[in-house]
Amino acid sequence: MKWQGRRASTNVEDRRGRGGKTIVGGGIGGIIVIIIVMLLGGNPSSLINNMTSSGTQTVGNYQGTAQEEELVDFVSVVLADTEDVWSDVFKQQGLTYKNPELVIYSGSVQSACGTASSAVGPFYCPGDQKLYIDLSFYDELKQQFQAPGDFAMAYVVAHEVGHHVQTLLGTMDKVEPYRQRLSEKEFNTKYQVRIELQADYYAGVWAHYEQGKNLLEQGDLEEALTAASAVGDDTIQQRAQGYVVPDSFTHGTSEQRKRWFYKGFESGTIQGGDTFSVSDSNL
Repeated sequence: MKWQGRRASTNVEDRRGRGGKTIVGGGIGGIIVIIIVMLLGGNPSSLINNMTSSGTQTVGNYQGTAQEEELVDFVSVVLADTEDVWSDVFKQQGLTYKNPELVIYSGSVQSACGTASSAVGPFYCPGDQKLYIDLSFYDELKQQFQAPGDFAMAYVVAHEVGHHVQTLLGTMDKVEPYRQRLSEKEFNTKYQVRIELQADYYAGVWAHYEQGKNLLEQGDLEEALTAASAVGDDTIQQRAQGYVVPDSFTHGTSEQRKRWFYKGFESGTIQGGDTFSVSDSNL
């Protein structure tokens, strides 16, 4: 991806080195965080208030490696690109896009959804409309998930921004009540998987516009598709436990995640990402 020397978002908060005390429980953001925890391990917590800020801020005397500092610059540029793309897409729909904030942390972090460790992986919290990423996940993508490349990480950022798009469009508010009414299995099958696949679709929409701006390089699309496939429920379960339990899926299979990302990449529209009206057999 062509990113060096380009605009970086100012909606980035650097909390590396701060850490936090883990609180056990659940919260508003559980719709996103709990599912990631189930797949990657971790324990998101009860609701806490979190101060909002804008601009890049570094806490304490944290010293990142040269690679990590480059990643900070990279994800800041990716976030800026999502701001530009979704502002334009929303404007086309007669809507106004509100930029989310990206919180970069190390070890553990407090959000409006509670306190989570880096084992949770990247997540989006609807309660404060922020994305949270421990940059060590970049190494996990390369080593554990075997999904190398800068655009693999860009896909991760774009997917979490996809959840922000869902929040702004009211999708989360419509879905949340069903989580209380249905069993965990029913909710995951009917709603949670579709939420995640729609976020993959929105990540593809962003990539569509990146390609239109001639910002993608050879191999970038393949990197994103590899990453989408690597974090499929079936692939993760097979790697972690040696067998697959379809009834426990929360994000979709590797094939589904790749397919919905690519649908968004080809379409470039919000309308094509209605995963909730698609039958189970065609999902």
